[in-house]
Amino acid sequence: MTGRAVRTHMVARCATALVGGYAAAAGIASLIARLLPVPRVEATAWGMILSFLIYACFGLWAFHQPRLSVVAAVIWGSAALSIAALFLLGVRA
Repeated sequence: MTGRAVRTHMVARCATALVGGYAAAAGIASLIARLLPVPRVEATAWGMILSFLIYACFGLWAFHQPRLSVVAAVIWGSAALSIAALFLLGVRA
């Protein structure tokens, strides 16, 4: 790989880890808060607490996995699926 390709690869990996990891963690945390069978306040608190762990795990794993395509598919895919599931579930009654 040339120097330019390496830089592009690293920028893509960093963007996926930072932005995609944040989107995935936010979507999964919101989905957890939506699906937990406890009062809204407790469910929101659990979702927020777990979001830090999820974001850290996605960020660390994004730089551990050698293949960027796998990282992008898992992180962006989980973000898209969790956010789509939230839209389909609607507001908690």
